[in-house]
Order: sequence, then C-alpha cells, then structure tokens
Amino acid sequence: MPWSGGANDRPKSIIALRPSEWVLIGYFGYVALITPLFPLDPRVKWMALGVLILSATLLGVLGVAESYGSREIFSIARDWIPFALTLVAYREMDWFSPLSRDHNLEIGWREWDRKLLHGAGLQHAIEGLGALLPAYLEVCYVLVYAVGPIAVGLLYGQRRRDLVNRFLLFYLTGTLLVYALLPYFPSDPPRTLFAGSDMPNVMTPVRQLNLWIVSGYGIHSSVFPSAHVASAFSAAWALFWLLPEKRRFGWMMLAYAVSVAVATVYGRYHYSADAVAGLGVSMIAALIILPFAVRRPRRARGLP
Repeated sequence: MPWSGGANDRPKSIIALRPSEWVLIGYFGYVALITPLFPLDPRVKWMALGVLILSATLLGVLGVAESYGSREIFSIARDWIPFALTLVAYREMDWFSPLSRDHNLEIGWREWDRKLLHGAGLQHAIEGLGALLPAYLEVCYVLVYAVGPIAVGLLYGQRRRDLVNRFLLFYLTGTLLVYALLPYFPSDPPRTLFAGSDMPNVMTPVRQLNLWIVSGYGIHSSVFPSAHVASAFSAAWALFWLLPEKRRFGWMMLAYAVSVAVATVYGRYHYSADAVAGLGVSMIAALIILPFAVRRPRRARGLP
C-alpha cells in the first residue's frame, strides 16, 4: 500500500512517492498527452512535457532527500510543495485558451443566473443589509486560494500531521479534476462577457482586490467547472472524513464552501452552472478517493 506520508512513517524504498504526489504527476502527464489534441502553439507540447519532467524530478528528489537527508525537514516540505505545483497546474490551463468561441454556453448559463439573482431575489437578499454580506462573500472568495494551506495548518495544529497526505489526496483530486475538464468547455466569465449586466450594486475594497487578482492572474480558457467551488468542497469532505471526532471543522469548511459558491455567482466570477458543476466534481472526486482512504493511518506522536 502506498505510503500515507505520516510524520513517523518512513519510505520503504529509495524513492517512495506519496499518493498525492502521484496524483500531481498523473495530472501533468495527462496535460502532456492531450496537448496534441488541441490547436495550440507547437511549443506548448514541449512545455507540457517539460513541466511533467521537472515536477516528477522535483518530487522524486524530495523523496530521495527524505530517505537519506534530514528526514523531518524534507518530510514537512513535501506537505507544502503540492500547493505550489497546483498553481503551476492552474497556469497550464491558460495554454488552452481558444482564439475564438461562440459563447453559446454562456448565453444559456446567463439566463439561469438571472432567474436566480433577480427572479429568486438572491442579489436583493445579499445587498439588503448594505455592504455587510457583499463584503463577507468577497472575503470568502479571496480566501479560497489559501483553503488548502489553512486546512493543512489545521491538521498540524490538531497534531494530526499523519493525515496531511490523505487530505491532499482529497483536495488535489477535486481541484485537478476540474482543471482537467476546463479545455473541453471554453467559456468567458460573466463579469467580462456581459460587463455591466447583472453586476453587484455594492463595491467594496475586497471586491476591488478580487477583480485585480482575476484580471491580472486569472486564466482565459474556461470557467466551467468552478475550481474555487470544487477545492473548497473537497477540503470540507476531507475534514469530515479525516476528523470524524471533530466534525465542527468539517461543518465550518462546508459553510465556507457554500459561501464561496454563492460568492462566485453573486460577484459574476462564475455562472451558477459552474458552481453546481464544481460541487459535483468535488463529490465525484471524494467517491473516487474514499476506497483508498478507508484504512486510516496511525496517529503520529506529534509534530517534529
């Protein structure tokens, strides 16, 4: 059985990759395989192959270093490196941005959103108390980039570092599965495609920050499904499973994930279809991972 990555577990071979690391390598390999299927710059194929080789080499070197070097330092590093590689995985998807698109998907999704925002009164309900709820939702949206590290920090704080790899397995599978689907659903966000229409009536400093982030660092290939929603819900499912004796953490993350889903639609970062699909992907990912996570790792004797 693959190594669980616990603080007291030691690799049984020269290079013992964690299951979560195999997920990353598998994803980068998948991207390298599908690049020839899309009308992309010929250089992209070699760039994807380079990312695969470099990421696999980095993870392999860390495994060797943990086996033969300062085990605690490199073991802890392997808890956090996946988040940096997830950012690389996200940026890869920008390679698949099409030169043109018909926007038929977005036109249909927009009608559903209007029924939700205006017909069902969601926008009015959110803005009924002034800037309070809009600001809260924007804070939830901006914090989603830190969901993974925050959850890992929580496990450290609970002295359950032995669960970190299993958390990453849930989190990375849900997040990367969304990334893997993006090239097949080229689409633009409502805030840009339908600028000035159905937008929030409340502008807060946090919203200005979010708009600056997505304008300068977002990708342009697709918004369906929502990775924001999928990653937040994946973190919630992981905490429910890994910390059953402390379900309050799972419920808190679940409430946060619902807030992120609402924020993506209200703020026009995504369509409601994106949010629903992101939730669905997170549930599928959890069902895929659960059979591999039935056997719980032994408790570590505290942090190194």
